[in-house]
Amino acid sequence: MSITPTVKAILGHYESDNPGTKANLARMLMQGRLGGTGKLVILPVDQGFEHGPARSFAPNPAAYDPHYHFALAIEAGLNAYAAPLGMIEAGAATFAGQIPTILKVNSSNSLAVTKDQAVTGTVADALRLGCSAIGFTIYPGSEYAFDQMEELRELAEEAKAAGLAVVTWSYPRGPELDKAAETAVDICAYAAHMAALLGAHIIKVKPPTNHIGLAAAKKSYEGIDISTLPKRISHVVQSCFAGKRIVVFSGGEAKGLDGLYEEVRGLYQGGANGSIIGRNTFQRPKAEALAMLDNIINIYLGKF
Repeated sequence: MSITPTVKAILGHYESDNPGTKANLARMLMQGRLGGTGKLVILPVDQGFEHGPARSFAPNPAAYDPHYHFALAIEAGLNAYAAPLGMIEAGAATFAGQIPTILKVNSSNSLAVTKDQAVTGTVADALRLGCSAIGFTIYPGSEYAFDQMEELRELAEEAKAAGLAVVTWSYPRGPELDKAAETAVDICAYAAHMAALLGAHIIKVKPPTNHIGLAAAKKSYEGIDISTLPKRISHVVQSCFAGKRIVVFSGGEAKGLDGLYEEVRGLYQGGANGSIIGRNTFQRPKAEALAMLDNIINIYLGKF
């Protein structure tokens, strides 16, 4: 497999990383229909932990089976598949080598009352299962944010030493942030920048609104155009070391196809590296999900 100039340029931004880590980044960037373009579409399936099995999989009962998600990601030509330990273990042998996997090593659940996540997987697990990366969520703004950052620092150090990449979900939430602030453009950019500062290779945040969440930031945004989604995406990408870190955006709650495609076009136009879409994918019947993913990939190829 020949690495494209685009992917070589992206890998060049990660100046401290060893060949193993860069090889695993390259595996994800060169995989599937978007391979070599610098764009990624990733399937994440951690919603069973986060929301419970029925809320996650009852709309499409085939999705209760972990093999379903591996097969869906492979058939759709995606770049990677991310899931917690048990989901990866349940298909690791059957699908070994067919798609890069990301082991989500911390998780929360809907029964919890704290804005925190438990560490539920290890770097050793990721290596044992042939994963290309670990994934970790932080909640900037939470009472537990500093503990999470310290956990991420330790896990990222171990992962990088072992040649794995690090994917960081950076979701602002906490007692000082209302729902509007959680997706405010200044807060999203701040959360993405924190993930970059913590050493993430791939950063996942939510698409930002034009709301300003921090009163102290309002003056700074007087000269920044945040009037459209592409402009807000561009600002978030700029906040990640002037675009020298890979930034992907969540698909969020289930929505209609027209709204989803419009959002993805905004991501593409704003210079996002891609999308990481879970419920909007696996809660649909497989044929419908494949057609949707085909269109999303074509958006990132500039064809739809």
